[in-house]
Amino acid sequence: MLLLDAKGAKDDAFLRIASAEEAAGDAVLAPLAELEALLATGANRRIGVVIANSQNVEALAPYFDRLALIAIAFPSGTDGRGFSLARKIRRSGFIGALRASGPLFSDQFPQALACGFDEVEIPDVNAARQPVQQWLDALGRINLTYQRDFSAAENILDQRRRARTAGEPKNV
Repeated sequence: MLLLDAKGAKDDAFLRIASAEEAAGDAVLAPLAELEALLATGANRRIGVVIANSQNVEALAPYFDRLALIAIAFPSGTDGRGFSLARKIRRSGFIGALRASGPLFSDQFPQALACGFDEVEIPDVNAARQPVQQWLDALGRINLTYQRDFSAAENILDQRRRARTAGEPKNV
C-alpha cells in the first residue's frame, strides 16, 4: 500500500498486525477489537487502531490520549462516511495522526486533508493508476471551499463576510 501526506509518499512507521500477540516494535496498527489487549500489555509503544467508517466516536474517545494513530477504513472511494467521521474525531479532541485507508481517488485528497486527515493509504492497484504526483497535483486544484477545515485557510463564506464588513465588492 502507498502511504502519502501533503508532502508526498512516506514510509509507514506502524507495523500492521492482526492480533495483540503479534505486537512487536515501537509502533503497531491493529484492528479495534485488539485495542484493549494491546493496552493491557503495558508495553511502551505507539498504538494505532483501524476502525470502520461507521464507528461511534463516543465509544473511541476515552482512548484518544493513548492512541498515536487512528486509521479509518474506506470500503470504497464512493463511501464518504469516513470524511464525516474524521471531522467528528478531530472535533472530539483527537490530536494524533489520522489516516484514511482504502481505495480513494486523488481528487479526494484535498477533502481528506480538510476533514482532518494527516495521511492517506491507498491500495497498490490504485497507486498504479494514480501516481504520487497526481495526488500532489490535486492539492492545488481547489483553493476555495465553502466548508471550514482544520487549517488556517479562509473559506468562501469567511471571505464574503470580510468583504461585506469592509464594503468591498461582492466578487468573491
